[in-house]
Amino acid sequence: MSIDDGLVVATITTSLDGFVAGPNQTLEDPLGEGGERLHEWLFSESEPASTAVTDEILGGAAVIQGRNMFGPIRGEWSDDAWKGWWGEDPPFHVPVFVLTHHAREPVEMLGGTTFHFVTGGIEEALARARAVADGGRISVAGGASTVRQFLAAGLLDRLILSIAPITLGAGERLFDGVELGGDAGTRLKPLQVFENAAATHIVYDVVR
Repeated sequence: MSIDDGLVVATITTSLDGFVAGPNQTLEDPLGEGGERLHEWLFSESEPASTAVTDEILGGAAVIQGRNMFGPIRGEWSDDAWKGWWGEDPPFHVPVFVLTHHAREPVEMLGGTTFHFVTGGIEEALARARAVADGGRISVAGGASTVRQFLAAGLLDRLILSIAPITLGAGERLFDGVELGGDAGTRLKPLQVFENAAATHIVYDVVR
């Protein structure tokens, strides 16, 4: 699988019943009840299709993500010691632009990852990501609200949707409030499908 340079590509995992996080999200359980099962395919070493998708997720020249994906803190940044879920060497190794309503100085990590906090919305985040990506791919890493905003604004070129073979029954749905199909809405055109025991991965072209 190869994603062309310069595109804005979102990657996210959903359950069979459409949830990207389980119910009752807490600090101790940030993906909600059962939500950690969504991403078991990420740790499947024997599934080449899943490995290919992982390479795409971590292959962007810049990353945009929502604040909830960065951490559990809400409101003002009361704890500047929080530097994300991933430890001192996050897996991105490129600039990461975090959407937030509250300003914070950039956080430089090991391995080339620097978290930049953007208060001007998705348009500002995309402009800043493109400035540092130098024509490379921009990865929209989630969560659901961030992907929905990019879809609604017509700023997303492709979507890699990984479907885990589980149901959650409740939680946060990816496409709530997004019009897909029809003359007035956004359509998702399947380009490639990768199927294995760990998950089904579908690469969609976003047609507006």
